[in-house]
Amino acid sequence: MNCPNCGAPAVAGGFCGRCGKRVEAGQPAQPGSINLDMDGEGSGRGYSYHIEHQPAFSLAVLTLQPEQSIMAEAGAMVSMSANVELQSQMKGGLLGALKRAAGGESAFVSTFTAHGGPGEVTLAPGAPGDIAAIELNNQSFFVQSSSYLAGDSSLNVDTKWGGAKSFFGGEGLFVLMVHGQGLLLVSSFGAIHRKRLQPGQRYVVDTGHLVAWEGTTQYTLRKAAAGFFRSMVSGEGIVAEFTGPGELLIQTRNLAALAGLLKPFFPSQGSGGSGFNLNLGG
Repeated sequence: MNCPNCGAPAVAGGFCGRCGKRVEAGQPAQPGSINLDMDGEGSGRGYSYHIEHQPAFSLAVLTLQPEQSIMAEAGAMVSMSANVELQSQMKGGLLGALKRAAGGESAFVSTFTAHGGPGEVTLAPGAPGDIAAIELNNQSFFVQSSSYLAGDSSLNVDTKWGGAKSFFGGEGLFVLMVHGQGLLLVSSFGAIHRKRLQPGQRYVVDTGHLVAWEGTTQYTLRKAAAGFFRSMVSGEGIVAEFTGPGELLIQTRNLAALAGLLKPFFPSQGSGGSGFNLNLGG
């Protein structure tokens, strides 16, 4: 586990080697510090996990005890033991499925359950990047919908409206609110950068670079620059302005920006042939 005061790796029942605070088992993290497993391994109720191949092509490896389950985003599975059963369902019923679909996720969630003995499940996001393991202790987190990978089956995952500005900006219409106790796995495109805010400190992040942030951290959505025209020519659309205390997880690359860079190299709709125009001479 990690120290609830500073977030450094620590052992329950001992003292943190960084800040000296005593670490009790099950002690919640203080505001401004995400309980992130820096060593990329740990255990939960009926399962253990470790993360391999960080930070560019991360893979989460989970070992389930008999009759224990883990939930994951649909399509996240890479491999699993033959005795692990996969079930897909519309969590939260039809309304919940519609909210998830509106948030850019699959309407279905996957549940993996080991039968007759321990079983292994490996999970990975669709884009290259890192995976972070967050230990929730009756806490709430906001997660960008594309960054949710998996979590403890007891966690409550709900889709929240991101505000009218995010709708008109075409970015982050919905975000996920995750609440409860247990493991939460989030993924990033690129590496994960941690930013801790002091009380009253304000900080601005492009919405395309957000991964997750504490539910107690205040934030508003606004244009990147004053005035619509200035905001558009700056290349930035809608940004999130946070006010501390709190900690943010930021991804170092933006998938939408990469798609924009690659767009000129693909054929436009209705045109024939390749989008590449190479002059080889002759």
